[in-house]
Parts: sequence; structure tokens; C-alpha cells
Amino acid sequence: MKNSGTRGGFQGFSEASDIGLALSGGGVRAMVFHMGVLRWLAETNRLHLVKHISSVSGGTLITGLVLSLCDWRWPTAAEFRDRVQPEVRRILTEVDLANSALHLLWQPRNWKFLMSRANVLAQAMEACWNIKGRLADLPTTPVWSINGTTAETGRRFRFKAGELGDYELGYCDGSDFKLSHAMAVSAAFPGLIGPLAIEAKEFKWQKRPQWGLPIGTEQPVTLPFKRLHIYDGGLYDNLGLEPLFDVSDRAFKNDIRYLICSDAGAPLARAETRGPLHPFRIKKLLEIVMDQAWALRIRPLSKFLSANRCVGAYARIGVNPLTNLERYKDHKTVDSASLWERQWLGDDAIALALAHPTTLKPMTQAQYDRLERHGYESICWNEVLFCSNSDGQTTC
Repeated sequence: MKNSGTRGGFQGFSEASDIGLALSGGGVRAMVFHMGVLRWLAETNRLHLVKHISSVSGGTLITGLVLSLCDWRWPTAAEFRDRVQPEVRRILTEVDLANSALHLLWQPRNWKFLMSRANVLAQAMEACWNIKGRLADLPTTPVWSINGTTAETGRRFRFKAGELGDYELGYCDGSDFKLSHAMAVSAAFPGLIGPLAIEAKEFKWQKRPQWGLPIGTEQPVTLPFKRLHIYDGGLYDNLGLEPLFDVSDRAFKNDIRYLICSDAGAPLARAETRGPLHPFRIKKLLEIVMDQAWALRIRPLSKFLSANRCVGAYARIGVNPLTNLERYKDHKTVDSASLWERQWLGDDAIALALAHPTTLKPMTQAQYDRLERHGYESICWNEVLFCSNSDGQTTC
């Protein structure tokens, strides 16, 4: 459902505003960057206002990890500070999820997953992160959309509480579907992890006869595929924006009043193209396609946020707050004195954060702290510039 009130007449953020949170892909780098954004929400007493989460890859992994640490409830600010923050830091600096998945792959019972390694990644998350739940265990609030990409249709495959499917195939009851598998699917990059295979006949699929019909008009359908292969949601939309923001209409969906897009995806590397037989050449081509899809989504969002005061914020990894604050130093609502007194991360530290590889390997505590701080500062300066009040007071 679109929120038509966000166009032309938005009244700004308030304590009653429902927040939509789009968390991008980017492996463990994205997980820690997003933790900085979540810390900002907790410190500004807004974590409880998050009503919708849409996630891809690393964004999915951190959302699932946070929920699992709170028995599949969204944490309060106090729970986030006292329990979630220290435990996530410990896990991501001490537990080697990637190595655990590799060891599991060598077990004879998992050899059948050699080309669909998302199944093995799911096993590793169950063992290392204690991800034991199912889709039915997800809380009703916030509504969490776990995004994948259906190889057979090229559409966004979504997992939500009790439901899975895409709009072309139809949807089915997925209450018993393991959360570890849904999370692994969202991170299943082609060539690195590989897809998760779903046997279509194991589910009862339903679909509305035509677009736009109301809920309750679904009819049973038989899929034309025996097996579905679900890849990384980043192939379709690495920002996870589609469930929250209508790019064509430039309007929010699901009645959200404030959108936060946390983007920790690595920018397209400028490098010499590999030879025609090099195994990483296809990876480069996929990255080009994903980069173009990213640009087509982020440009309308950026224009929307610029044209409407205090409707949201876009936190982008690799951006130096001081560079952007200099551009807006004459902004009439900004308390420039308090901004320049802050100790922001410098170019060198930000470059190191941006360069962290898109993997699932543990990082050092210093790397974790730098990335988490970068995420925190990235969302902070966005609000300082665009959501401070007329007296220049901010929450940072």
C-alpha cells in the first residue's frame, strides 16, 4: 500500500512516525555498517518505531542475528545496548562462519550441495549463530521482507512471516521454512555461494488471476518448474528498496512515514577487464549489471529525499561527512558549531572501511569498531543536514 501523503504534503518526522528500514547487501562489511545505523536509532530512541525492514544479503544476516539474540523479537533500545551490541561484536570478530561452511561442505552428506552451497551456509548459521527459527517465528512487528532473486523468473523472491514466493510464480505457506535457509538465500551470490534449491512440489502455490485484485481472490496454480533456484537478492535490488519505495511514483509503501536506506554495497571497481577465459570475468559482468540497477533505484530516492524535508535519510558507505557538511555549511537549520566540534572519521579510516572485502570471514575488533562508527556517523550527518529543526537543534 502506497502512502500518498508523502508527496507534496509531508509534515516531517515525529515520534509517531513509522520507520521503514532498507538494509543493503555487502557481506560482513554491510552487517557492521548497519549495526552503526541501528545504534543511532537506539540512541535517539527510535528503534521501536521501525515497522518495516527490507533486507538483502548482509542486511538480512544482521537482521536475523539481531532477532535471534532477542528470541525472535525486535529489541528495545536497552536490549540493543546491553545485549545485542556486545554479542554481535563478539560473534563477528570471533566466529568464522565462512570457514565453518567450508568444513561442512567437505562432509560426504553435503557433497550434493557442491553447486548450491547456500544449503551449507544455512547449516553453518544454525551451528555458529544458533539460527534455529522458522518463518512462523518472526514477529508481526516489524514486518521483515527477506529478499532473494528467482533464477527461473528473474523476479524478487520474498520470504515473510509465513509466506514465500514472487509475484509471477505466486505465493505459498512457508510457515515451516527454516529462517537459516531464507537468510542464506539472501546472500547466495552466483559463483561464490550459489543458489538454494527449492522443490516446487513441496508447497501449495496460489496466485491472483490478474494484477490489482484484492486479497482473498487467490487461486491454486501449478508451477511450470520442478525446482526453483533462489539467488542473492542483490542481483535484483541490492538496496532492498522495492518493498518500501515506489521508484516510478516516488512514494513510500506500507504506510511508512520515514525511510532509512543503509547502503554498504561496494562500488563498482575500476579495473582492467579479465581475459575471456578468466573465471572472474563473469563476476565482473554481474557487478556491472548490479551497479546499473543500483543507479536506477538510488537516483529517484535521492531526488525524493532532497525535495521533501525530513522524510528519510540515505547512509552511504565511503562518504566523508566533512566533505558533505562543507557543501551545506550555510544551511540555515544546521548548528555548524556543534558539527565542526565533532571528531569525525577521516578519509583514511573511511577508505579502510569501504575497502573491507565482501566476505563472511571474521574481522578484527579495530575493523569492527571503525565500520560500526562509520555507519553511525553516516546516518547522523544525514539527519543533521536535512532533519534538524528551525533552531538548528539535532539529535547527534
